[in-house]
Amino acid sequence: MSYALRYDKTISAVWDSLPQTASQALADALAQVCEHPLTRTEPYGEDDGVMRMLVLDTLFAVLYLGHQTRTVHVYQIDYLG
Repeated sequence: MSYALRYDKTISAVWDSLPQTASQALADALAQVCEHPLTRTEPYGEDDGVMRMLVLDTLFAVLYLGHQTRTVHVYQIDYLG
């Protein structure tokens, strides 16, 4: 069962401001995270299985995994490009 992706208007604006290739890479990676959240992400700080980080070549995102609600919340996107 997949997790649902959640993010607010600020994250949406940041995502929209990314270059097309980075935006597409993020979309593809987050689709994979929604299918396999723990194997596609890395711990963010202490490995509690909840706060996670998605690391790509040109960006990283901080995520919160809601295991009971089966949601992936995007809290931060940093473009390193």
